Amino acid sequence: MAFNGKVALITGAGTGIGKSSVLQLLGDGYSVVLAGRRIEPLKDTIAEAGVDDSRAIAVSTDVGSPDSVAALFEKTEATFGRLDVLFNNAGIGSPRMNMEDLPVEDWQRVVDTNLTGSFVCAQHAIRIMKNQTPQGGRIINNGSISAHTPRPDAVAYTTTKHAITGLTKQISLDGRKYNIACSQVDVGNAATPMTARMQGGVLQANGETMPEPTFNVDHVGETVLYISNLPLDANIQFVTIMATQMPYVGRG
Repeated sequence: MAFNGKVALITGAGTGIGKSSVLQLLGDGYSVVLAGRRIEPLKDTIAEAGVDDSRAIAVSTDVGSPDSVAALFEKTEATFGRLDVLFNNAGIGSPRMNMEDLPVEDWQRVVDTNLTGSFVCAQHAIRIMKNQTPQGGRIINNGSISAHTPRPDAVAYTTTKHAITGLTKQISLDGRKYNIACSQVDVGNAATPMTARMQGGVLQANGETMPEPTFNVDHVGETVLYISNLPLDANIQFVTIMATQMPYVGRG
């Protein structure tokens, strides 16, 4: 697919939802910046897409480090000259345990990655988008089902994902004057390395452990592509995509 003139940046791009989104966007003609802590999965994804470095670059990035994020966006602007889509996808969880036993260090690590990392990435994206010609762009945040309903023993992840909803709304409001749209994709049980454990059973709110169904992660990548291709005068504010049979509605 020939370059369509648009540039996207995806964090957590080497596996799972991020990788699927990269492949969808590259297949549709985007140039893509792949960000992630480990460089090899990023390079493997580019190789799988079959594109050269004029269309995709891999940048080792820790979104929990503001300096690392700054270097990522400097590289993006220097290489492609603009940014049309940011997908804030990178995220981690903490060890599952009683809330009162969770070390503050584990809490802080999740906050730094999931929340502060998304905020700092959005700051840099807005600076580029408001100053480019044509002005504007789109920011997509990975919210998760946990932005609505918690799982047991997941206080750090749940709290940051609830906060992402506030970030999404604030970007939508403050970005209007720059023609910047913001969406949130809430994913439930896409089949990725992070959800592989669900086949063996996960703790439910009633104290039971039971397997949960998953669905093909490429449906998430397709959703990200669809949102990315909307004209900037239209926006999908929130979308939930989930395994039909997962125990979400009525959870808890």
